[in-house]
Amino acid sequence: MDLAQLEEWSMTAVVTAGIIFGLAFIFYAYDFAVRTAGRASARTHKSLRIGTSLSWLGFVVIVAAVVLRGVAAQRVPWSNMHEFSITAVAIIAGVYLFVNLWRDVSFTGMFVTGFLVIVLLLATTIWYTAVKPLMPALESAWIVIHVLVAILGTGFFAVGAALSALQLVQARREAKPKDQRRKNAYLDALPSSEKLEQLSFTVIIIGFVLWTFTLIFGAIWAQKAWGRYWGWDVKETWTLIIWVVYAGYLHARATRGWRGTRAAVLAIIGFACVLFNFGVVNTLFKGLHAYAGLG
Repeated sequence: MDLAQLEEWSMTAVVTAGIIFGLAFIFYAYDFAVRTAGRASARTHKSLRIGTSLSWLGFVVIVAAVVLRGVAAQRVPWSNMHEFSITAVAIIAGVYLFVNLWRDVSFTGMFVTGFLVIVLLLATTIWYTAVKPLMPALESAWIVIHVLVAILGTGFFAVGAALSALQLVQARREAKPKDQRRKNAYLDALPSSEKLEQLSFTVIIIGFVLWTFTLIFGAIWAQKAWGRYWGWDVKETWTLIIWVVYAGYLHARATRGWRGTRAAVLAIIGFACVLFNFGVVNTLFKGLHAYAGLG
């Protein structure tokens, strides 16, 4: 089989997934706009269902793109920013969709799919890198364990951040007397800010556990690759910063009684650190973890 052809098919699948997620975003946004205007109807509920169905289709297509890229590269497809990003999109979409099976979080669909479209746009333009052999430090089974757990954790943090953002909006609305609240079918359909906070907290706990294992597995891999468990490389440092921020969030909520706005803001700050680590540290900083494959 022509591996170059498989690489081309992978890229086609990535673009196709981007279009599908873009369509899902449009349907979710339509639902959001109509509900916000106070004109919810059976049509808007149908729009929400179509958005979710398209998200499932996009998920299947982006998973196929990741698999094709892996077969074309003859390795796990996690060695540069293009591969990181398409895998991250697959996992974030999967986390969102499977959490939605557990609890209805389709009201976050516009935010999640919008984010996925942006990442895929970057993956197909400035982050695109042709298939290359792995650098020696990455030739280890730990690349499968460490990177997979890290991206899974990122997926849960992303959903948690979306829930926290909606919690802030809902809390601000709930602070007003009921007779002074502007009619908004979208916010009326959302859970209360308290329930949004509890759901966000649950999702972030899962992400935090996964991120803890990311640190542990990364340290083990570092010892095998470079002969030391920790070296304060910029990527290692930012991975630790993310862990500390989320540990602070969980600690403050559990022991200091942080609830509501303060907890939500801290959760969003944590995800901002995740985005900085993924989009800036991976591409602009030099170090042992400079695997972006750019330039």
